[in-house]
Amino acid sequence: MPMPSSQEYVEEAAGTAPEPDYSYRFKPFQEMTPEDYRLVGFKSGLEVHQQLLTGKKLFCRCPAGQYSDHYDAEIMRHMRPTLSELGEYDGTALMEFKTRKEIIYHINRDTVCTYEMDDTPPFELNEEALEIALSIGLLYGCSMVDEIHIARKQYLDGSIPTGFQRTTIVGVNGRIPYKGRTIGVVQLGLEEDACREVADVGHRRYYLTDRLGMPLIETVTAAEMITPQEVAEVGEIIRRLARSTGKVRTGIGAARQDVNVSVTGGTRVEIKGVSRIPYIPLLTYNEAMRQWNLLGLREELRKRGITPDTFRSRTEDLSRILRKTRYEPIHNAISGGKVVKCVTLYGFGGLLRWQTQTDTYFSREISDRVRVVACLTTLPNIIHSDALAETLSTAEWRNVKKAAGAGEDDTVVLVWGDVADAETGAKEIAIRAHEAATGIPSETRQALSDGTNGFERILPGPDRMYPDTDLPPKRIKGERLEGIRATLPPPFWEREEWYRSLGIPADVIRPLAISPYAGLFERLVREKRINPTAAAVALIQYPKRLRKKGFPAVTIDGSVMELILDACSRGIIPREGIYRSLEHYTREGRLEIPLRCTEDDMAAAVRAAFDDTREMKFTAPEKRFRIIMGIVMRKISGSIEGRRVADFVRQLFPEVKP
Repeated sequence: MPMPSSQEYVEEAAGTAPEPDYSYRFKPFQEMTPEDYRLVGFKSGLEVHQQLLTGKKLFCRCPAGQYSDHYDAEIMRHMRPTLSELGEYDGTALMEFKTRKEIIYHINRDTVCTYEMDDTPPFELNEEALEIALSIGLLYGCSMVDEIHIARKQYLDGSIPTGFQRTTIVGVNGRIPYKGRTIGVVQLGLEEDACREVADVGHRRYYLTDRLGMPLIETVTAAEMITPQEVAEVGEIIRRLARSTGKVRTGIGAARQDVNVSVTGGTRVEIKGVSRIPYIPLLTYNEAMRQWNLLGLREELRKRGITPDTFRSRTEDLSRILRKTRYEPIHNAISGGKVVKCVTLYGFGGLLRWQTQTDTYFSREISDRVRVVACLTTLPNIIHSDALAETLSTAEWRNVKKAAGAGEDDTVVLVWGDVADAETGAKEIAIRAHEAATGIPSETRQALSDGTNGFERILPGPDRMYPDTDLPPKRIKGERLEGIRATLPPPFWEREEWYRSLGIPADVIRPLAISPYAGLFERLVREKRINPTAAAVALIQYPKRLRKKGFPAVTIDGSVMELILDACSRGIIPREGIYRSLEHYTREGRLEIPLRCTEDDMAAAVRAAFDDTREMKFTAPEKRFRIIMGIVMRKISGSIEGRRVADFVRQLFPEVKP
């Protein structure tokens, strides 16, 4: 991809770069090129959360990693914002407070104690978790902190019962090699995991607390990825680096990615909780498109004379006018004692049909705010005059616009619910429309299954962080870091380069480099001179083959692998015997090294197979050869090399030579 010239960099730094052309329209995802992303100024960074493989939680001594839907008790809480150290409220906390949520926690006594419920002080920081975090920080090449300071990060969505998460920074200014350049690691944090959300309906949200407090690390990269594909590829590097240590959890939910995206003229928007790396390219494409199109919407509003200062809206209660409507959602709401609010957006005519993401329009931006903040979760939760089909009748829309004082150039939006929710919804409609005149609000967005995203909350600011007074600072001595550094595995990309030089099959290189067997492989090859290909295939491919045959998905102990491979290297068993030994161990739970077949045993088996096929009719000699080989190998499988059997058959019975 052509990179900006030095002059372009100077222009950008000086603020004299040409104004972006927001008339540019995004191509379909598959047709976008690096040049297209350069035109819109695509930038992205990652925040990767990875659970650590520890026995206990981070600030208590409850067991970690014990998941269960069973619960013994429920606790209900209401969350309220608190002032920061500077006497200010965080915007996210204020937004969450407006939702008036009741938070219900399902508690299992085996995995939660009074610490998680904020009824007792924290224990000291889990040393095992800290050791793992320090080792990964060193693998990133971070500048490690010499003193750990615990901070509180405010969360009012209910995902943490205390209302805050304890977190700390262990390293800064690291780097990841990527395609001839480096991606900066801004910081590596160590923090406790949150609850698992199981339901969110109306003003109630339910959480399971089994993973609450589990240790995890957060890797924060610089916003240096310039295409959606680069974001996913860097995410994969981070995932594989963590897994190469053998000290992190794997499986569904063990790692989650938050993706930060911006375009020229836009702002940082965070897509929260991306569960799988392959989802990242489409999600970031749609967010870049959304920001670009919202900037285009701002330009259209300016042309209409609408700026943050000139924006006007009006809210009316139209329940009386619509009490006889046949539009079922509103009819049922009014019949149930609820109210209908109408918000007039002056000068917004047609703009709620402005495209934002793929098959998504500006009206969804408004609907999402109403859903999240006003808790009007039953869809549709709004209707508007820019899309008349299958809602109110033409006459009803005419009456609504007349009552609202709306003209031809205006848009009216209807929202319904109980008095408080409808009032909150109407305010959010006006707030979100006003933001459109400014550009792009800083938000946390939710990743959706179709590759688009929806509003989740206002993006948190620095006011959500404040020092934790329950825990003292913890000194990290240089000797401790040097001790950890001495035991670090090589980065997986160095392992891959070495494997390629050994001629290992390509399909084995990537999984072996992050496998728990990687250290064993190196020792077997370097110290015991075992054939690299035989060892790599046995360590990676044979366990997969066992799982496909229905054996339990267990990790075979490294000492067992070493005994079997050592027996092969010393000629006790052939390479064919490695798999047979592993299968026997997996099935029986004990190791049995098969005895190597003697020349006499092989000859007897071949002669018997020849006699068994003597009366058979064959159209070609090679068919008899294959059948003889099959009979013999079934009898002596794993105790002699197949090529030696084939050579013997050719020598003993040349008439069946293929």
